[in-house]
Amino acid sequence: MNEQQFGPRLTADGASFRLWAPAARRVDLLLEQPHPMRRGEDGWYSADITGVRAGARYKFRIDDEIDVPDPASAFQPDDIMGPSEMIDHSSYRWRALDWCGRPWQEAVLLESHVGTFSPAGTYRAMIDRLDHLSAIGITALELMPLADFAGSRNWGYDGVLWYAPDGGYGRPDDLKALIDEAHLRGLMVFLDVVYNHFGPEGNYLGRYAPTFFTEAQTPWGSAIDYRVRQVRAFAIGNALYWLREYRFDGLRLDAVHAIPELGEISMLHELSRAVGDLAAETGRHIHLVLENDDNAASLLDAEQDPPRGNYRAQWNDDYHHAWHVLLTGESHGYYSDYPTPLRDIARALASGFVYQGEASAHRGGALRGEPSGALAPTAFVNFLQNHDQIGNRALGDRLESIAEPRAIEAALAITLLAPMVPMLFMGEEWGSKAPFPFFCDFDGDLAEAVRRGRRKEFAGAYATHGDEVPDPLASSTVKSAVLDWDACGEADGRRRLALVRDLLAIRRHTVTPRLAGAAFGEAHAADDGLLTANWRLGDGATLRLSANLSNHELARPEIEPAGTPIWGGEIAGPLPPWSVFWRLDQR
Repeated sequence: MNEQQFGPRLTADGASFRLWAPAARRVDLLLEQPHPMRRGEDGWYSADITGVRAGARYKFRIDDEIDVPDPASAFQPDDIMGPSEMIDHSSYRWRALDWCGRPWQEAVLLESHVGTFSPAGTYRAMIDRLDHLSAIGITALELMPLADFAGSRNWGYDGVLWYAPDGGYGRPDDLKALIDEAHLRGLMVFLDVVYNHFGPEGNYLGRYAPTFFTEAQTPWGSAIDYRVRQVRAFAIGNALYWLREYRFDGLRLDAVHAIPELGEISMLHELSRAVGDLAAETGRHIHLVLENDDNAASLLDAEQDPPRGNYRAQWNDDYHHAWHVLLTGESHGYYSDYPTPLRDIARALASGFVYQGEASAHRGGALRGEPSGALAPTAFVNFLQNHDQIGNRALGDRLESIAEPRAIEAALAITLLAPMVPMLFMGEEWGSKAPFPFFCDFDGDLAEAVRRGRRKEFAGAYATHGDEVPDPLASSTVKSAVLDWDACGEADGRRRLALVRDLLAIRRHTVTPRLAGAAFGEAHAADDGLLTANWRLGDGATLRLSANLSNHELARPEIEPAGTPIWGGEIAGPLPPWSVFWRLDQR
């Protein structure tokens, strides 16, 4: 598959333009004047124009009826309705020339949203905080989706031009500078990509390429038909584009359970193999991660390097949900599937998923998941918070606003030292209370539909909030989500930051070097709140956990776990409430 198939290409004397428009009778390339495009096989239109240089702006005119941007536009300086701009990716002068990435076992992720990570909300402004991330032990910055979306503010999951990083955050070279500076500091950079739908505003593909879509519907619009060769090429080419032209170290594929897997060969399998070829060709560590509500363990292989059809890991929603119920007592919606949260946490620690083929009451009794205990622990990305789990609450309030600090700190002490890959949400490292409510910038009827939908969504479980649900269209809503960096320097922020830094230092020196070849062990939860677990690490050592996850003191174990304490010290007496003890047994 040729990933160069979509989008314009600069040539020695100009540029070559292509558009797949099988339903169009005529296509004109609009530069300073219209240029009729030649129709070739399979609905491809093309035009070779001399004298075109980087910076030129263009559109396509379909059947003398509508002017549209390039679906593979590299940049949209005037948002999604404006013309596309020619970008010369070869002109950027990379500084981190020797960077080849880091092994997956070293990943400690921090998920972030460019527009709210700093008051300026730009790629360049993020650079100023990279030293902060590396100093506390973060090894990978994960960016929420950047594909160009309608308006000036959005979570990113409404992207319609998949190849164009949103201009509200800066130009393509600004994004490259952020990635380059991260690499110079030893930080990987991941990108969240959305291949299950297009945003609701600004997508013209259905007009001139209706076979892009099936009649099936996702929760966000028409499903994409990856049986069509050109459609597969568009998505897989996009993945390779981000990894090659911007040098991202990995991709997280959003909600792949909403991708209809039709045809003989899965699109996900083909994408993984294409990325594996790129990794082999360049000698880089490249990592692919899934979000998948189906808990399909068969898609995962943390140690397949380079990827050859599988994926390094999956975001483990089960782990989050069980912890959320334990820490907050909330049981609405999907949290109702975790009525025994401590036992569910133990199951996640012992074998990955909580749901490994069991019936889900929240899903009407449907069976969910596949057995996952044979996978490496690093096939799971574990977290206590992320954009969804904060932003899909009525007020976008963080865990810090609804749970006890000592309980959160116990959960962090387990999450950051367990042999799964940990992830924090931006600001979580200092206990930020800045909300992260849903926000977007649509117009007209669509804007009002989003506003009504948001209020309706929370009319039941969150009825007490009433009209307090933030208006997702208001500029004040996105402003409220900007990180409270000043809180990082206050007493509570400094204390939490020191905790996270200390935990990640132990992880880096003691746990990470032993993760290659690690395997799940056992975990047990007692009714009184005692949690114990162990894992066999790659060098033969055993990592042991003992924790009191309750509000009351527990008696000292009759037999103290074997090994050298690495966190929490010796168990000298009764276990205090919300206390965590880690040991490394090298016998």
